[in-house]
Order: sequence, then C-alpha cells, then structure tokens
Amino acid sequence: IRLKFLNDTEEVAVARPEDTVGILKSKYFPGQESQMKLIYRGQLLQDQARTLRSLRITDNCVIHCHRSRGAAAAPPALPEPGPAGPTAPGLPLGGGTLMVPTVMVVLALGWYFRINYRQLFTAPATVSLIGVTVLVTFLAFGVY
Repeated sequence: IRLKFLNDTEEVAVARPEDTVGILKSKYFPGQESQMKLIYRGQLLQDQARTLRSLRITDNCVIHCHRSRGAAAAPPALPEPGPAGPTAPGLPLGGGTLMVPTVMVVLALGWYFRINYRQLFTAPATVSLIGVTVLVTFLAFGVY
C-alpha cells in the first residue's frame, strides 16, 4: 500500500489484507492514531475495525494521509459556503459580514444629522465626516 501525504511524499506500507485500519494507523503512526485521517477513494476511513480486504484495498493502492491539528478535530465533509471568517455559534452570519452595513448605516445617520442639523456641526466635524466617508468608501471598494 502507498501512503501519500499532503506534501506529495509517499511511503510504502506493508500490510496484510486481514489488517484493520486501526492496525495500519498504529503500525505506521504510533502515538498519533487519533490525529491521523486516512482517505481511500475519497472516503474517510473512520471505522478502525474494518479490514483492508473489506475496504477493497489491495496491492499498490494509494491511501491519502492527513494529520489533523487536534485529536478531536474532524475535517468537514464539504466546504462550508459563505464568508471566509468564522461564525459565532447560533448566528447564521459571521461578525465580519455585518461590519460594512453597520458602518454604512452610521455614516448615513451622520450625513442625515449633518444636513438636517447643520447648526450643530462645526467645520472640523464636517471635514472629519467627509474624510471618514472617503476612507470607508475606498476600503469598501478595495475589499470587494
């Protein structure tokens, strides 16, 4: 059996058809069994008791090996759609996805008050509002 790693290196593993996935892990990754994820034909080999014969792993088959960072970390089955940032549990959106609309609402309120209550805004306050608006506009268009 060929064990192929993410950095495209390969290692030849000698195993018998009656060996289990657990035996293969303990033989070639001692002490790291819980961190190692073995993938054969796109399927994660999770059942440690399955034999190589029952999985139809024969001579010269390739098993992809991935070491997860934590012992309990399991790779997701499919990539999650949506924003690249992490999401808070229970919230459908991440905190970063609401940042741009929030800043836009604050700027709109600032301009509303500047237009309707101009007597409360000094010249430096108006210049600051213009500067922040220009800066946010460039940042928003630069990101997207």
